[in-house]
Order: sequence, then structure tokens, then C-alpha cells
Amino acid sequence: MDADHEEIVDGPTTWRFDRTFLLSNWTCIWGRGCLGILDEPAAHLGQGCCSVGAELTDEDEARLVSALAATLAPERFEHHGAAADGGVFSDETCTNTRVVDGACIFLNRPGFAGGAGCALHLAALDADESPVDWKPSVCWQLPVKVDWEPAADGTEVATVRGWTRADWGDEGETMAWCCTEGTLAYQGDRPVVASLAEELEAVVGTEVYVELRRRLDP
Repeated sequence: MDADHEEIVDGPTTWRFDRTFLLSNWTCIWGRGCLGILDEPAAHLGQGCCSVGAELTDEDEARLVSALAATLAPERFEHHGAAADGGVFSDETCTNTRVVDGACIFLNRPGFAGGAGCALHLAALDADESPVDWKPSVCWQLPVKVDWEPAADGTEVATVRGWTRADWGDEGETMAWCCTEGTLAYQGDRPVVASLAEELEAVVGTEVYVELRRRLDP
């Protein structure tokens, strides 16, 4: 283990946590100056990282998103009509959510009477449930990134770190990406290990997360 990472062995998985990111005061600034991921800064659009459709991990997640979408009321889902007419996925593979008017179909735009932001997120809060249980995993995990690598002994190493521009691939080269770069988003009142507690626990499991907090808490 090096000084920049905290390692926790959990059976066949060795978790390596980026201490710098987890102890930083990063916080999501969607709707509070986030520049988005288009080629030019576009804070006024309120799209954040929702300018592209969400990539789904598997058929189970696609079925869940489809089922939850069917429960959304028009008053809470700006593109309810588009979803009813053409579904919420980009094609029959159901691997991505649709893009409607330049952003994910689930994104309610600024000024929408039912509330701006992800319709799934808002509906989860209305139901007194966690958005982690409603949204595609890529959405609730961002900006947490997990790199999986096989180890020589047949086990695996999972490095938990902050998302970077490079993680967007070639598209990232021209993005007005400010999420984890620069200083705009580093204005939270708690370290990431605490502010993203629910997300981190969902990724690594309760036992590993509790041990991580024990080690990283002052």
C-alpha cells in the first residue's frame, strides 16, 4: 500500500481507495454553476452530465429503469409524452436511455413546474426512497469510478477513485468538464467518504465501507 491509497482486502477482492479524492471536499454542483459536458460551458442549460443518455449495465437494470419509468407521473416527468410514444431507450437493445432535445429523456429542464433534474431522482425522493435504487448505476455512481484489474494470484484489485476527463474517452478532450477538474466543485462541507456514504457503501458493501470510514475518519 502506498501513501495515496488505502487498501482493504475483502475475500478475493482487494479494494484500493484513492485517499486524496475521498478526503477532498468535492461536492456535486449541478444547478449551482456546473458547466456541463458539452464542448462549450453551458451552466444555463442545467444539464450537468445528463447531455448524453445513460449507459445501462445489463438487462436487469434496463428492466428496472423501464418499470420505474412507467410509474412516473406527467407532473414529475417533463418528457412523459415522449416516453409514452417511443419508450425511454435509444433502441431495441435497451442499453442506453434516449436523448430528447439534447439531453437524457429523464432530465427535467430548468423551469419545469414539476422540478428540474432527473425525474427518476425526484420520484425516488417523493416515494421516500433512495435515488440509488431508482437511477441507472452510472448516474448515481458518478463521479466515483472503479477500475477492476485481475491479480496474478487469481484475485482482483478494484481501485476506487474520482472520475477524470480521460474516462469519457475521445469525447472528453473537448468537454467543458469541470466536475473533478479545477476548483469549482471542491466546496463541500464534508469529505467525499462521508458525503457519498450511500453511494460508496452500495459499490463496496457495508463491511468494507465501515472499515474505510474507520480508517479515514479523523
